Amino acid sequence: MRLSEMRHLLAARNLQLTRSLGQNFLHDANQLRRIVDLAEIRRGERVLEIGPGLGPLTEHLLAAGADVLAIEKDARLVAVLAERLGVAPCTTLPDVAPTPAAGELGRLRLVQADALRVLEDQPRDWSAWKLVANLPYSVASPILVELASAERAPALLVVTLQLEVVRRLQAGPGSKDYGVLTLLVQMRYEPRGSFRIPADCFFPAPDVESACIALARRPAGALTAAGERVFRQVVRRAFSERRKKALKLLKFDWPAPVLEVAWSDLGLKPDERAENLTRDHFLELARRLTNLPAHERRTL
Repeated sequence: MRLSEMRHLLAARNLQLTRSLGQNFLHDANQLRRIVDLAEIRRGERVLEIGPGLGPLTEHLLAAGADVLAIEKDARLVAVLAERLGVAPCTTLPDVAPTPAAGELGRLRLVQADALRVLEDQPRDWSAWKLVANLPYSVASPILVELASAERAPALLVVTLQLEVVRRLQAGPGSKDYGVLTLLVQMRYEPRGSFRIPADCFFPAPDVESACIALARRPAGALTAAGERVFRQVVRRAFSERRKKALKLLKFDWPAPVLEVAWSDLGLKPDERAENLTRDHFLELARRLTNLPAHERRTL
């Protein structure tokens, strides 16, 4: 979709874009192809797209042969996209395979809904899916955390985000960008590459820098389901006050003797702050705290 076509579609329907919904549409064909290439789409693969807008990325995904489930919150854009691609929208996640989209190689189902609410309220098996999306920046982080925490999370996440969020997703210990979002996503996912996208590739041009990142699901088995829940609790508590010592903060929720032994075994200093703990440190803490005897556990 060219910028001129995008402008024409919006003007013809007198559509004013909504800043609160993060409606900045990527129109540059070269950048759209780079996103699809990063996702390594194969014919027949199932792709979840959140926030398709007017459908420029959707078209590229379909042309690559993907079966696309597109979730768009704005009913006005759903109407335009349905007309352009020849599909009938629905308001709930379909249980059946996508229906063919007119003139395209892939298949499409279009859902008019709040994607974050759908992910929270309608759990499903995403393990054979890829998320490929230019996420609305206003809700990008909670959407990523929700999908990364799902019982059966997608195999690959390829998403366009604010550059500062991409930096947080790629960050390592000791970095100012390293924090809760980093670890909640990296618990299951490994960053696999990224590239910047200039602001003038979007309409309207956003006020922030943007980038696309690929995150590949790690092999299963690092933690049990219960251990993953504890991992998330430990991370959130440890980063709840960044200037305070992580050990002191964790003692609010878990027994001091257990934590002190773990700290010593892991070679951590008593005054260590959360930003200096690695993913492996948090994994091991989660394992030990998950396996506490019942009488030593606290209700969180």
